[in-house]
Amino acid sequence: MTLQELDTYFRSFLKIENFSADPSLNGIQIENSDPCTKEIKKVAFAVDACQATFDRAVQLHADLLFVHHGIFWGQCETVTGTQYRRLKTLLDNDVALYACHIPLDANELVGNNYGLARRLGLQNIQAFGVWHGMTLGAAGEFEEPITIDKLERMLFPQGEKALHILPFGKKEIKTVAIISGGAGGDMDQAVAAGYDAYITGEIGHEEYHKALESKINLIAGGHYQTETVGVSLVMEKLAQDTGLETVFIHVPTGL
Repeated sequence: MTLQELDTYFRSFLKIENFSADPSLNGIQIENSDPCTKEIKKVAFAVDACQATFDRAVQLHADLLFVHHGIFWGQCETVTGTQYRRLKTLLDNDVALYACHIPLDANELVGNNYGLARRLGLQNIQAFGVWHGMTLGAAGEFEEPITIDKLERMLFPQGEKALHILPFGKKEIKTVAIISGGAGGDMDQAVAAGYDAYITGEIGHEEYHKALESKINLIAGGHYQTETVGVSLVMEKLAQDTGLETVFIHVPTGL
């Protein structure tokens, strides 16, 4: 497949055109030397567009790197310093870059939030949470209530640890709302909707007392850790649908 064909493929299920309010420049951010004819043989997937990820993509001989957090965010900027070095790495090695931000958070099939909801085994999963007019989260309920400790174990079955756990709500959790990444400020929406627990990636200092006074359980699972889900699901889908060689580049930040 060529880069242009892969762009058509990704857009067929990621519905990028429905998220015009996203500040990320979703889609092809850097093309290769001939996007209409050059065959893409290997696609790498990662959370972040950064030098470490780019270097690994080159080492792995990837033709395309698909990321959640791209290198361009809808504003003009100078190509100097780290931005210059990042771009030069991709251009010198003819590696294309594809980014998908909010569309990947929100997607019901391969998105971060629906993916986390399915990982938890939630039932009656539905859309939750609005940001800049875009619905991007997911919410649902357990068949039987669970404790917050068990909720963390189910959220990270490979043994990762959440950054913060604030057990300020019910001891037995039945309903959960999820918005991955940096959505601590959206906890208010979970409180207003009456959910027992809210899961996000990272929170600020002010969320502590908000959670305490609102009597809600809050898990900040880590911005990175809650957003490996979507890119991994897209990777699996691409491999199954096309047979292309794929690889995941793991560059955790601890944040």
